[in-house]
Amino acid sequence: MYNAIICRYHEIATKGHNRNMFERCLVDNIRHQTKAVAPCKVQRVRGRVWLEPKEERDFTPGEVAGLCTQLKKVFGLETFSPVVKLPVDMDAIREAAVKMAPEALKPYLEEKERITFRIRARRSNKRFPLRSQEVEIDLLSAIDRATGGGHLQLDLDNAEVTLGCEIRDEFSVLFWEQYQAPGGLPVGSNPKVLTMLSGGIDSPVAAYMVMKRGCATDYLTFHSSPYTPPETVDKVRGIAEHINSYQTKGTLYAANLAPLQKLIRDCCGERFRTVLYRRAMFRIAQMHAEKCGCRAIVTGEAVGQVASQTLVNMNTINRSIDMLVLRPLVGADKLETIRIAEEIGTFEMSSVQVPDSCTVFAPSSPSTAVPVGLAEAEELKIPDYALEIEKIVENIEKII
Repeated sequence: MYNAIICRYHEIATKGHNRNMFERCLVDNIRHQTKAVAPCKVQRVRGRVWLEPKEERDFTPGEVAGLCTQLKKVFGLETFSPVVKLPVDMDAIREAAVKMAPEALKPYLEEKERITFRIRARRSNKRFPLRSQEVEIDLLSAIDRATGGGHLQLDLDNAEVTLGCEIRDEFSVLFWEQYQAPGGLPVGSNPKVLTMLSGGIDSPVAAYMVMKRGCATDYLTFHSSPYTPPETVDKVRGIAEHINSYQTKGTLYAANLAPLQKLIRDCCGERFRTVLYRRAMFRIAQMHAEKCGCRAIVTGEAVGQVASQTLVNMNTINRSIDMLVLRPLVGADKLETIRIAEEIGTFEMSSVQVPDSCTVFAPSSPSTAVPVGLAEAEELKIPDYALEIEKIVENIEKII
């Protein structure tokens, strides 16, 4: 019976004069996410976004399920509900509520004879003859009678089932479910960034988190062919394809770090290799980001997690470039990151063991405190260092 879906946002509502831009961006994201499920009209109506079939009909159950799945991926949305859209008429509202109630309550009443129930009515149309509380009493009485009486126990705080009712100037709606969406800001409301994407747990979550702040992202991964197998890039490709489902498609690029890693191995102190690798990666990422129009680099680093992520080493690595580096997980512990990875569906993919660039010629005991001056001095030992960086950038491959 659902003939519309109401989409609610929260953070966007706090915006000032540029709120209109955020709303337009949100509508574009909803259209992108839902276009493959059902042909929909997507429109803004006074602080809400509405989805309706393009033709005058109800959504099918399959369409409702598919739309709900896709809307859970739309950043900027706080919650959403499939609704029955009705005239602003109490008789029509009551009739629809009574008609819907048996199917909505059936799963609960099959398990026990009596369930807790409430109605939440909201009346923005002040010309409507009944107040919100009177609407709630009217609907509760009608539904109780329709279900045989005695099966519904009013509980305003912790009800098992809630019927929502909104009475607006133009129409009224009834809904039984309120689904959680990711919140944040719609992708595209902030400039594009470049995520340094590995096959680990952290960087896919970092990409997800920066999307939640409105940034579309491209991805750059590093491999060390022939010292790492093709599966290294294949694994990252799968992760990138998965997290791309939260945005319009970002591009995955791959850079072969092996030529520079060999020079670092041959010319520099072993204990400094990890930091020198990361400084090279950052330089390559900045040069590529500037080519792609990305305004910042995103990493999955967290303070103290590994040797390259001590405060001293993070500063030394950061000082290799002058582009903004975003670290959404900088204060997160591993369990928090794993929880998000499980929620967004990347944890199992990241857990597949495949060699990556960081393991190639890895030092047995990496330094946790490499000063900037020492790193720069080590890099001076590498012949044609800047030229080698440029060669790697020129040979970056587009994967997806």
